[in-house]
Amino acid sequence: MANRYTLRMELPQSWSIIDVFTGQPAVVRQKVMVGMGPREAEDMVVQMNVRDVKRRERAERKA
Repeated sequence: MANRYTLRMELPQSWSIIDVFTGQPAVVRQKVMVGMGPREAEDMVVQMNVRDVKRRERAERKA
């Protein structure tokens, strides 16, 4: 299953998490995922992709 979220470097030491389906920055709890440090962005993108895979797997089981 393809990852939904990826990282994009905006400036040195400034990263955004991008929704690959929309091409737009991801939003989590009404916070746009831009201007993040590299470690924070990397940790968050892994968590978001894990949650998305689980969500899609649940949806497939229901279908």
